[in-house]
Amino acid sequence: MILRLKKKNRKNRPPRNELMPPEGVPLTLPIAGVGVRVGAQITDITITFMALVAIMILLAMLNITSPQTMIAIGALLFFLIRVPYYVLAELVWNGQTLGKRILKIKVVSHDGGPLTTHALVLRNMMKEAEVFLPGTLVLMLDASSPLASLGALVWILICLLIPVFDRYRRRLGDMMAGTHVIHLPVPVLLKDLASEPRMISLNRKEFVFLSHQLDHYGAFELQTLEGLLRAQNTQPTSDGGAQRNKTIAAIVEKIRKKIGYANPVPPPDRLRFLQAFYKAQREHLEQRQLFGDRRENKHYANNGEDA
Repeated sequence: MILRLKKKNRKNRPPRNELMPPEGVPLTLPIAGVGVRVGAQITDITITFMALVAIMILLAMLNITSPQTMIAIGALLFFLIRVPYYVLAELVWNGQTLGKRILKIKVVSHDGGPLTTHALVLRNMMKEAEVFLPGTLVLMLDASSPLASLGALVWILICLLIPVFDRYRRRLGDMMAGTHVIHLPVPVLLKDLASEPRMISLNRKEFVFLSHQLDHYGAFELQTLEGLLRAQNTQPTSDGGAQRNKTIAAIVEKIRKKIGYANPVPPPDRLRFLQAFYKAQREHLEQRQLFGDRRENKHYANNGEDA
């Protein structure tokens, strides 16, 4: 019975890479692996250590401290540098340090909500207890207290193994703060419709639109038409295909009447008519924008006259 419940709960769980924000629209964001997170951590440690070395060199040149106290002062300064660095960097860059920015990963809220200051402070303060404090104990091995060093080493190994076995690759600090780390999505720009080649039969003439016919619409209507043309790339069902043809026919007739295009458009040429109108309308709006005339929508001319 228990095994059945576990299997049922696993099936009902959302996909590992799916994040559900408060708006209710799921986002697919790949979880960052342990390797890339360790790489970002090494980068951040290198950056903060370089800052520590620069300060220590300055202190040595000014003869402010004695050589006997340099190690203790260095350990304290390293703590005072790295803690504000991690917290402030993730606050300023919305969940990213310099190491995370270089490796294209970031911290997100596990429930899909916005990152809070409390969560970022908590996850970074827990990093001290998970890694840096026991790491310092291991580096400062003392023959008189081998158990303390061994305990610190075991604690580090446990903390490193927790993300490996966690579904979302979270460490203890992430679990407590309600966060996890993702790979940044790679933006993919859609191909410009105006630059896509179109197969035109030799026995078909090209549609030509005059300047006064292109003055009836603005950027908003052009974007709406672009969305319609992009939707043609999807494969419709039998019922959806018939409805799509009716929609295209209605739009073509509406544009014809609006711009005063006298020639009827045969059904096989309706989509080609819309593509040609889109390209001509876009070139027309871009040309007018060069001269400072930005037309947001079809009501632009009326608003200008009223003004």
